[in-house]
Amino acid sequence: MDVSSYHHSDSIAVDRPPADVYAIVSDLTRMGELSPVCKHGSWDDPAQAGKEGAWFTGHNVIGEFTWDTHCRVLAAEPGREFTFVNYGPSGDVELVKWGYAFEPERDGSKVTESWQLLPAYPDFISAGSPDVDVKARIEGMAEMARDGIRDTLASLKRVAES
Repeated sequence: MDVSSYHHSDSIAVDRPPADVYAIVSDLTRMGELSPVCKHGSWDDPAQAGKEGAWFTGHNVIGEFTWDTHCRVLAAEPGREFTFVNYGPSGDVELVKWGYAFEPERDGSKVTESWQLLPAYPDFISAGSPDVDVKARIEGMAEMARDGIRDTLASLKRVAES
């Protein structure tokens, strides 16, 4: 299944400098203040916290369902970009790329959050549940990502400006 069309991004203006907003996003212990799904993050090796190549674990919750994801930081440029790949529960399959870009705008920042499904995702879904409708599951995931990005950006603005 071709997943190249499954990506989304949205932006918001925040009345704080890019470096300040970056510091909030890249502090995984604060992710629960921002995300409707990821309630907490922890660095696998605290000595590598926030660095490119560092691994972290995201602790996620939707309703009664909880799970962990293992992620690797692809870009960590304070005040500019924080991007990571979700390698799923096992930590060995590139499933989703998430990113945050920060740009100076007036007296604050423009923050863009992005989400991109990666090619291994359909096989990951079907391996876990052979009878699942993969396309429907991916459509649901895309809708949840769109809503989650909107909610995360709104929370980021609230937290950063308070």
